[in-house]
Amino acid sequence: MAQWLIARGESVADVPPSATSRIRRLTRGGGRKNDRIDAAAATAYVHGDGREVETEGHTTALALLDERRVNLAQARVRTVNQLHAVLRDLLPGGAPPQLSADQAAALLCTVRPAGDVEQVRKHLARDLVSEIRALDKRLAENAAHMEELVGSSGSTLTNTPGVGPVLAARLVGRVGRASRFATAAAFANYTGAAPIEIASADKARHRLSHSGDRQLNSVLRTIAVVQIRMPNSPGHAYYQRKLSEGKTPREAKRCLKRRLAYHVWRVMIADERRTKLQPSPAA
Repeated sequence: MAQWLIARGESVADVPPSATSRIRRLTRGGGRKNDRIDAAAATAYVHGDGREVETEGHTTALALLDERRVNLAQARVRTVNQLHAVLRDLLPGGAPPQLSADQAAALLCTVRPAGDVEQVRKHLARDLVSEIRALDKRLAENAAHMEELVGSSGSTLTNTPGVGPVLAARLVGRVGRASRFATAAAFANYTGAAPIEIASADKARHRLSHSGDRQLNSVLRTIAVVQIRMPNSPGHAYYQRKLSEGKTPREAKRCLKRRLAYHVWRVMIADERRTKLQPSPAA
């Protein structure tokens, strides 16, 4: 509905439910819902709690591709698990944990069915191998499409060590406009990378936050792990410095995730400003 209105020249604002709930509690509706109460709740936008809805662009496209990739990856995991279950009954000891379609096909070539049941099992295993190959092909096409859209969007996130087209697509797709976060600290809190302070008596420490967007938090964790394993990366140097300060490996990794959140926000802000300054194709 929002995109339909925008396409017809209307200005649309998205007001979060947390903002409208405050007004609903203050009205005398007694929990009822009608046009008058809805109109009063929508005035929360006047107080700055709403955001203007923009026309769908590359961020929406990347979000759709990312969601599709998650579904494909989950389907592949389920299919591989089913294949392992069948191979356990066909091969002594089953198959290796990290199993590709080609490896599974090679293993099936060594199986000589001893009866009708094993013949059916081998047939099912072949079907599962075919499904895995089809899913691998779709995942590769999905990654190629992501890389193309990330490049056309003008994002420079892939210049960061540990950030490939897939992770960059997830960041852009889930964050949208980085400027909707006033500060880097607000973005870190949104991603769950900002630690929570726990103070007791004279001791103060910080623990991991379990709030925020867990998908973005997972991306930051992946980047942190990759950079820690790269000796020449800035993340590796920062991680080692935190260890020398007396931080535990887990605490040092949390610090690196927060630093990466700041870095990602600054890069996306710079990309957004550069895109706005670029002349349109019509010009």
